[in-house]
Amino acid sequence: MPPASAPHPAAPRLLLPEAPALVAGIGRATLLTPDGEIETLAPHALARRLADLPPPMLVHAPATARRLGLAPFPVAYDLLELFAFVLPAQLAAPTPRGLALALGLEAPGDDEAAAILLPEIATTLLRHLATNRHALLNRDAPQLAARLRDASDWVWAPSLLAALGQPEARPATDALKVWRRLPEWEETAPPTPPASLPVAPLEARKRLAEILGADAETRPAQADYASAASLAFAPREAEGQPQLVLAEAGTGTGKTLGYIAPASLWAERNGAPVWISTYTRNLQRQIDQELFRLYPDPEERRRQVVIRKGRENYLCLLNHEEAVNGAMPSRLLALSLVSRWAAATRDGDMQGGDFPGWIAELFPWGHVAGLTDRRGECIHSACPHWRRCFVEHSIRRARTARLVIANHALVMVQAALGGGEDKPALRYVFDEGHHLFDAADSAFSAEISGGEMAELRRWLLGAEGARGRARGLRRRLEEITSDHPALLPLVEEALRHAGSLPGPGWSARLGESDDRESYEGEDDLPGHPAHTNPGEAFLRTVILQVFARSPEADAGYDAECDLHPLNPGVAEAGAALEEALGLVETPLRALHARISGLLEDPDAELETGDRIRLDTARRTVDRRGLRPLGAWRAMLKALAGRPPEPGTRPAHVDWLAITRREGRVIDAALHRHFLDPTEPFAAAVAAPAHGLLITSATLRDSGEGDAEHAWEEAESRTGAVHLATPAIRAAVPSPFDYPNQTLALVVTDIARDGPQAAMAMEQLFRASGGGALGLFTAIRRLREAHARMAPGLEAAGLPLYAQHVDAMDNSTLVDVFRAEEDSCLLGTDALRDGVDVPGRSLRLLVFDRIPWPRPTILHRERRTHLSGARPKAYDDAIARHRLRQAFGRLIRRADDRGVFVLLDGRAPSRLLAGLPQGVVPQRVGLAEAVRETRRFLGAS
Repeated sequence: MPPASAPHPAAPRLLLPEAPALVAGIGRATLLTPDGEIETLAPHALARRLADLPPPMLVHAPATARRLGLAPFPVAYDLLELFAFVLPAQLAAPTPRGLALALGLEAPGDDEAAAILLPEIATTLLRHLATNRHALLNRDAPQLAARLRDASDWVWAPSLLAALGQPEARPATDALKVWRRLPEWEETAPPTPPASLPVAPLEARKRLAEILGADAETRPAQADYASAASLAFAPREAEGQPQLVLAEAGTGTGKTLGYIAPASLWAERNGAPVWISTYTRNLQRQIDQELFRLYPDPEERRRQVVIRKGRENYLCLLNHEEAVNGAMPSRLLALSLVSRWAAATRDGDMQGGDFPGWIAELFPWGHVAGLTDRRGECIHSACPHWRRCFVEHSIRRARTARLVIANHALVMVQAALGGGEDKPALRYVFDEGHHLFDAADSAFSAEISGGEMAELRRWLLGAEGARGRARGLRRRLEEITSDHPALLPLVEEALRHAGSLPGPGWSARLGESDDRESYEGEDDLPGHPAHTNPGEAFLRTVILQVFARSPEADAGYDAECDLHPLNPGVAEAGAALEEALGLVETPLRALHARISGLLEDPDAELETGDRIRLDTARRTVDRRGLRPLGAWRAMLKALAGRPPEPGTRPAHVDWLAITRREGRVIDAALHRHFLDPTEPFAAAVAAPAHGLLITSATLRDSGEGDAEHAWEEAESRTGAVHLATPAIRAAVPSPFDYPNQTLALVVTDIARDGPQAAMAMEQLFRASGGGALGLFTAIRRLREAHARMAPGLEAAGLPLYAQHVDAMDNSTLVDVFRAEEDSCLLGTDALRDGVDVPGRSLRLLVFDRIPWPRPTILHRERRTHLSGARPKAYDDAIARHRLRQAFGRLIRRADDRGVFVLLDGRAPSRLLAGLPQGVVPQRVGLAEAVRETRRFLGAS
């Protein structure tokens, strides 16, 4: 049946809503009424005023309501929704200033100017849509806007339809089905074996000069760094002995282009990609942006550069299809904005790519987050969208690219799994190399927790009555079991024993009580899940031991205790769980072997599709089932063995822990970490490679007086010490004039606890005129400080944002902080590393106290056995490194100036020795610190 004819297009026109423009501060709001009057109102007065006006025009409705302390707006003209519809896959900070900068408009200087600007932002966006209404991206825009108008009464729909010249457009369901319009990937011949031609230092310098261009400033240190980096691309001379370079490059050296020069040259010359791995998503994005210099043409850049992340970062088209097909009107707008973005995105990355993170913040949790494959439920070749899948596209492009920008987590997880979707690389560059220890610690660890066991049960049995795409193993393997019925009994046998894992509601049962006596009595009740379910029974014994042994008295926090000596009942419960897990593992292992036999049978005539499905099933059973079950059973079997002798160096560190939320136990776990996680990193990642460059601005502990010892510590923290061939060492100093560009202060006359730190931080933020980052070592203190500081700073015209307080994720907060030059930001560890905020946007950095390592059991064991009989020095090195990393955020360009303040008069001088050479911290009172900050930064 032919489709109904669309209404005849009309001339586009600009239809602006008659809406007041609203800009929020803390405790006050600026309102531009439809009559053109500017009003400044307290929140309670604003609520009454808005009751008499149309819905307001604003930026980021949830954040606006939270900053004003109001209930969520029932209806609002949110300019972020309009921006995301008109300019999908374009990034902008979610503030009036951020949108102005993204659209090329003059940035507002204050809240009044911002309120006046909001209608102009709307006009600019609608005019852009009208001008580009015939673009391929906007082919279905009228039908989509019409559906949003009719199904959800979206307030921007009439304005969009007017700009598109189709005010009477009819809605169409197909407008949301973006997967139908995405390109398919095609298989190509396997890549040819790579050559092993070297890159000479002089060649690296020449390539660097070509990338920078003839007019670039001469930077001898950057060229020296490129020469040193080229040594990692020499031919490997013996198996298991990669060419390894440890290169420390001070901030401002230009290390990114310094290593891209030899890496890109080696990839071109030898026909294989170089993998550049980072610790943070922020740096992945920065490296990608730097590569515009090497590949200015977008099409060539797409061929030569690929960003690789785990599947959980990408839009899952099957999740999106199922959400669209079952969409309630309340979710329709979120899905529409995602569909618009999916049609325009470069690679489908929703975490740090070109997906604006604030889109998810505009809607209830799960409306957008549930569209990625966070639970590892990908069905690979059985998926109808497999050939359009963003992840599959990136995997195949990575095989023929020259540079693959990955992250430590992906590289190490794939190594931990014994290979993965990507073939192991021959050459790696590990940027942010000082984080290799932490990344390896995460990748090569294991835990038996309620959450992990429940996830395995969910993978085996499906959602068990709940909504969502959790098909279970039987559904996932339907096609191959129908073609190979001998596999089905093995699947059924595994599912029959899956009930031994924690079942639906397990977390609530753990938190039924938070006192030991209640736990002891409950287990004796006939039929209680903790008694009948081996997984839950084991968790209960863990909780009992943690309650008995943990020194943590505050019931509001997580707690942990040593595994040994075992409490009565732990070993017995562990043995029962191990036996139950074995009943699940045995049929899964037989299933894996049977599928492998089918794939390797020379007499089997398998079609290509059948072979792909069998291989996918085999890999999935191994990764999701056999690997965790094998690790868990090994940990549980060790419970029956002899405990380690006190004082001996263990290979692993085991301990028990509970997780609390609002005073209730919500999970319990047995943890196992390598004492030194760089050992498996060296064996699984470094040794098989042909060459590695491990680089950072802070590889060494600069506070160590002995330079040789500092290099030895760097080799230990990066795993170089575990390789047969010694590493080549290189260090290039920063070109910045730190003694003249920075000021370092230690405030000596305020108490660390209580409100004084917040008071001091507020005074310092005022002295700098904003552009200030406050770092805390505890979330509780951060929240308390925000509540005390926000009103005064807002009254002074300095917006204050905070991690764990504002309705924004970390990347969005950093984007806002970068765009708003006079704003202030409070954060924790996540904002200390890998954040690039050049210029005036970051001119003051304040630590609330010394960032000592958390005194955990794992840290205790490493401090004891990895410190070389210098346990205090081990703690010092960690704190010194954190201070140095934070200090490096201050100066990102030659003309930057910044003040570093530590609000801890007890800070020993040996920790401050880690600051850049020539920077001498001054110990002063708060009043003098405020005066010096104001003087140094020239703020009024």
